[in-house]
Order: sequence, then structure tokens, then C-alpha cells
Amino acid sequence: MSRMIFLYLMAVNIITFIVFGIDKQRAKNHEWRISEATLIGLAVIGGSVGALLGMRFFRHKTKHKKFTVGIPAILMLQTVVPVLFMVALRMDLMLN
Repeated sequence: MSRMIFLYLMAVNIITFIVFGIDKQRAKNHEWRISEATLIGLAVIGGSVGALLGMRFFRHKTKHKKFTVGIPAILMLQTVVPVLFMVALRMDLMLN
């Protein structure tokens, strides 16, 4: 199970990083762009690290608060919520 989660997170973060690069290239070439909703959606489904790395590496979406604040907030939630869940589960097991 944990191996599947790891593989999923690796795949979604690699894909997100690549998508940020594609969108940056399209922006430079004045071509059709990938929607902001898609970019944020990729972060929400687990690609927040890839999104942050893509923002930094490609210097993309770094002036938009939706991204400079939103993506780190998503990553923080994706980190804190599972930890709190694990702590609550452990506390429940200790009490029972």
C-alpha cells in the first residue's frame, strides 16, 4: 500500500513539474495555455512539490499570489493533515 502511494506521488509530481514547464514554454511562445485551475488541481491531487519545483525552476507563476501562497498552503495541508491523522489514530489505539 505505501509503495503504491509513493509511486503515485512520484508520478503526479513529475507530471506536474513537466506541465508547469510546458505552460511556461507556451506562455513564451504566445500559444494556448494550460488553465490555472488545472495547474492548481495537479497540486491538490498530490503534485504540490512538483508545482513548487516547477515554479522555481521555470520561473513560472511566481508573481501570482494564487500560486506563491496557494501552492505552499496546499503542500502544508498535505503534510500536516496526514500527520494529525496518524497522531489521532495512535492516541485512539493507546486509549482503547
